[in-house]
Amino acid sequence: MATQRTSFTKLQRDRAKKAKAAAKRERRLERSAEARENAASEDDSEPTEEGEGPISAAELLREIEVTHQRFEAKLMTYEEFEEKKAELLSRLPID
Repeated sequence: MATQRTSFTKLQRDRAKKAKAAAKRERRLERSAEARENAASEDDSEPTEEGEGPISAAELLREIEVTHQRFEAKLMTYEEFEEKKAELLSRLPID
């Protein structure tokens, strides 16, 4: 006996769940990026803008992680992702 194929409504529900999860992930990434920007603007003792001032290895790795998450959430193009990742990795201190 053959197995029954999934119904169209079940497929619609699954797609809606995935879309809702993607939207939630995107909002969470945007909120964390805004919080990080606010924290960086409050801490003027150590500039963290691109290519400026010293930055800790932990902070660089966190920025690389955020860059990966933004790329996976389709918030940046592949070219932007590669450029940002290369810039961050070049600033990583090697002991």
